[in-house]
Amino acid sequence: MTAEADLRTLLDSGPFPVALRAAITTRGLGLGRLQERLRLRGVRISRATLSYWQSGRSRPERRDSLIALRHLEAVLEVPDGSLTALLGPPRPRGRWGYSASGLPAIGAFWPEPTAVAHALGRVDTTWDERLTRLSQHDRVHIGPEGGELSTVSRQVLRAEADGPDRWVVIVHIDQPGHPVPRVRPLRNCTLGEVAEDPDGGLVVAELLFHRRLTRDDTVIIEHEVAHVPPGPVDGNYERKFRLPVREYVLEVCFDPGRLPARCEQYTRGDDDVEESRPVAPEPGGSVHGVALNFGPGCYGFRWSPPVDR
Repeated sequence: MTAEADLRTLLDSGPFPVALRAAITTRGLGLGRLQERLRLRGVRISRATLSYWQSGRSRPERRDSLIALRHLEAVLEVPDGSLTALLGPPRPRGRWGYSASGLPAIGAFWPEPTAVAHALGRVDTTWDERLTRLSQHDRVHIGPEGGELSTVSRQVLRAEADGPDRWVVIVHIDQPGHPVPRVRPLRNCTLGEVAEDPDGGLVVAELLFHRRLTRDDTVIIEHEVAHVPPGPVDGNYERKFRLPVREYVLEVCFDPGRLPARCEQYTRGDDDVEESRPVAPEPGGSVHGVALNFGPGCYGFRWSPPVDR
């Protein structure tokens, strides 16, 4: 049986990851070329995500992932809807989209909630819903080669019950093969359990408070996410909020000699509707945004590299 015949059979019967892998192999396209062809169609997707889909570690579930899959069908020259049909009915939202309390699950806003959920199984998230996000401030440093060198984050949290003793950090990079970053406690916390998924560019880490909080206690903690230079060239940074935050400040600091050709600030709610606006770097080479009473949803900046002359 020819490769094309094998592919037609798999498109009829599945399963989805095997059929997708066969389509990619039959067309002779690597994940990098697939990503580029999708980009030309206006679809942004990481090679790690494509790798997860074809290996069966996760599958397209969110609206933007299903849109990307339809474009992927066109790039792979398979019948419209053939791969989508192999997904079957959507998984119950309570498993991945929402927690038992009715709040968004911790991994709900990440591209691959399954991978995040797997990593979170190695840390303690018991108290996450009992911590009110009063204020969060992220300062992102982009190096002269366009890579993210580090992010320093400050959180002001309030306990809504007796017992919270940690904050969980989730970091994901979209550049496959780049070393995962280190999470370094800077103020009022120490490093607890760390779960890494190098293939998926994912790190989950616990930041342990110096003492267990009682109800109405507040705590200020700071940490740094340090990347191996020159850092991953993702072209964006966003913070994901499963619970509302009273105040969120995001700064992105570019190397003054390598300012982006274009930059925009965007928000995306739990309905996947995105709003954006263009922004210009300040004289020192940074952009910033402030959100009040924001979430659930995502808040971030994306940018294009400078045009070499």
